[in-house]
Amino acid sequence: MNMLLLPILIPIASAIIVLLLPKSAKLLRDTVTLLSTFANALLAIMLFNKEILVSYPWVGFGFEFSLRLYNFSSFIMAAAASFGFLIALYSSAFTAAKNYSKSFFVYLLISLALLNGAVLSNNLLLMLFFWEALLITQFGMIMLGGRLAFRTATKAFVIIGASDLCMMVGIAIYGFSSGSFAFSNNMPLAGLGGLAFVLLMIGAIAKAGSMPFHSWIPDAAIDAPLPVVAMLPGALEKLLGIYFLTRISLDMFRAETGSWVSYLLMIVGSITILFAVMMALVQKDYKRLLSYHAISQIGYMVLGIGTFVPVGIVGGLFHMINNSMYKCCLFLTGGAVEKQAGTTNLEKLGGIGSKMPVTFACFLVTALAISGVPPFNGFFSKELVYDGALERGWIFYLAALVGSFFTAASFLKLGHAAYLGKADKDRKDVKEAPYQMLIPMVLIALACILFGVYNKLPIKFLIQPVLGVDRLRGHNYWGFPPNFILAIISVVVLAGAFLNHIYGVKKTGSGLKAVDHIYHAPVLSEIYDAQAKGYLDPYNIGLGFLNIFSIAASWFDKAVDWFYNVFSVKTAALLTNASRRLQNGNYKTYIILSMATTVLIVLFLLRSV
Repeated sequence: MNMLLLPILIPIASAIIVLLLPKSAKLLRDTVTLLSTFANALLAIMLFNKEILVSYPWVGFGFEFSLRLYNFSSFIMAAAASFGFLIALYSSAFTAAKNYSKSFFVYLLISLALLNGAVLSNNLLLMLFFWEALLITQFGMIMLGGRLAFRTATKAFVIIGASDLCMMVGIAIYGFSSGSFAFSNNMPLAGLGGLAFVLLMIGAIAKAGSMPFHSWIPDAAIDAPLPVVAMLPGALEKLLGIYFLTRISLDMFRAETGSWVSYLLMIVGSITILFAVMMALVQKDYKRLLSYHAISQIGYMVLGIGTFVPVGIVGGLFHMINNSMYKCCLFLTGGAVEKQAGTTNLEKLGGIGSKMPVTFACFLVTALAISGVPPFNGFFSKELVYDGALERGWIFYLAALVGSFFTAASFLKLGHAAYLGKADKDRKDVKEAPYQMLIPMVLIALACILFGVYNKLPIKFLIQPVLGVDRLRGHNYWGFPPNFILAIISVVVLAGAFLNHIYGVKKTGSGLKAVDHIYHAPVLSEIYDAQAKGYLDPYNIGLGFLNIFSIAASWFDKAVDWFYNVFSVKTAALLTNASRRLQNGNYKTYIILSMATTVLIVLFLLRSV
């Protein structure tokens, strides 16, 4: 058996075993899942940076089951496998008393297999098979949250399904225009090529969770089990979406710096950064706040890749892995707080930092990383994105910089409200999370420090090989950021966010209300109120248009029904009665009618001539 089939078959076989085990066999179920995810991670490490191609005949019509392993696919597979193992370890404690534990592990294993299949696929049709199957596991995992999660699962299914439909059309156009479904056709962006790029891009950024395909993520953060959010929008789907966007941009089309495609991606990235982080700023739930940051950070990746300059692309890909790390860890800290304190409502938390010191330390490291504080990994990836954005236009750089200010401000609020201050009287007995939950958090937090202090490791061995020697042109992007001035500006902006927090706390006397002066600012307060009522949710807007269309279709259906069942019947009856009255046996009447008809026919024929 070829080794490339093992990353797909091992998790699926393990999922079948877990499914067949009785619910009472918790220890055996956890053991099988942990061994399977560990084996998957070990296999991904063994295959890392190897070049393997394997093809099997598949369904005829010239299609093949073709898998290819190379530096980029091996990098994504290794990252996903690592997160899969850590989330499985974490979930063995988090879901211990949950009745959905068995189902969650089955979905987790199948999702890992499908992701491996998607990134290993060597043609778009095969990738589409694995890609669409992930939509089913996503729906099932969100549904594990209970009865109230059905609406959120449906919302996610509709949003991602609609974007996937666009991607299917894009794949069809791409295959028809280029004559192949391979990833490396280097298709021009003119005409149908441009349309295919946009449709494929929609599928990629929707899978990653970018605006405007984002609104299911904050709902899932509340309704779905915490490990689901940490795994899907927090890590796996972000990796898969950005992987596909990169393949589209670098391999499938002739996208260049200054092209309309470049500006489209940078605009989408900038809007995603700003709008999502502004929503994160005013959230009062730990998980919901993190979910908006999961969306906002995608904007940096899309912006970096969209610059189509080497420093921006390196920064976008570096930010992809960095964000998957610290965002996954942040969600895991939220899960630890939920399990130990019984809530993630920031109004009911406070002072738990001293009771959960390890969780607090992991939160602190990853919050500093996502805020872009040196020397953590997020600082270095953001600086590369800033550099690429500024090279393309100051407006894109400014959008990214403002996003960093509000990111830092919202995490100062979150950390202060949850971990500092006076402890809630109902949560004085809170204790630290179990070791199974702490180990993944600690490992990821340490990796955030390592990938910052020694960023040569990920950039040289993981990121830059994706671009290749020709695109890099002899440049290396590890070490201190190449643009020292931009780094100084970033530090000043972060200091401004800290001063803003101090001002807010002194003004309101509360860490939770430290950004209320922004919420109540002119214009912003109206926007926030509209968002809170769901008026700005693209999903709700789409449902509104669908409702209008349904009403119009209903009226049209009634009009057609009235025409055939009422108007036509009455008209026929009227004509019949008139004809009956004319049939009176009077020859003079018949002659007049015949002559009138003849005159009409002659006039018609003369008009035609």
